[in-house]
Amino acid sequence: MPSARVGARPCVPRLAVTAIAAALVLTGCAGGTEIQNTDDARFISGDGSATAFDPGERLEAPDVTGTTLDGEEISLSDYEGGILVLNVWASWCGPCRAEQPVLDEVHTEYADLGVDFLGVNMKDDDTAAQSYTSAQEVPYPSLFDPPGEVPQAFRDTVPPRSIPTTIVIDPDGRIAARVIGPTTYGQLTELLNPVVVEFDLGDPEQRPRVAEQEARAEATAGESAPPDADAEPSEDTDSGDGAEDGSDGDTD
Repeated sequence: MPSARVGARPCVPRLAVTAIAAALVLTGCAGGTEIQNTDDARFISGDGSATAFDPGERLEAPDVTGTTLDGEEISLSDYEGGILVLNVWASWCGPCRAEQPVLDEVHTEYADLGVDFLGVNMKDDDTAAQSYTSAQEVPYPSLFDPPGEVPQAFRDTVPPRSIPTTIVIDPDGRIAARVIGPTTYGQLTELLNPVVVEFDLGDPEQRPRVAEQEARAEATAGESAPPDADAEPSEDTDSGDGAEDGSDGDTD
């Protein structure tokens, strides 16, 4: 399956990208993070730090085009006019698995607020990646990018080998926020809410809460559950043997 490709506006030539990647392997991408899986230096684990960029400080997102795990060609420009949450992940990445329920929950809650999600699968093979998305029931597509060319295109914003990484792109195609490392529900929603309001895409405070819906569903299921057929009969049940009035059953 083809890998994701950097589109018409790459920041540097491919040879320069290769040189940068080689330098990162040698230096460990210094910047407050630690290299994990040092046998093959597959990724850098971030600390989950988040940054929101003011509108006047936002960089334009690179024009990236790639092929999804399902064989569909997608460009980031396809999402202009709405907010895009771009998440870099790999099937072998433990923090990626840990944050997946958060991404799914936020994806569901913000679907009607002009927010789309797109994954970027890197340093992986298609069989493992597709098994991951199937097992996790990931509800949005992912670009298949084994060499990590898409993260390289965002190297001015995040370390190219940081997995997971989450980038929020505003409706004008500019980078509005980033999370280096696994994100949390509160962190991601706090990054999204101001952008939703800024572009008048709705009121994020009125969005449906997945956790609340699940709690109500569980409560309703508990209330409608049938009585326990194995329950013991009440102690005050009348046995009908006349013992209550002291009669021994004798007749005169």
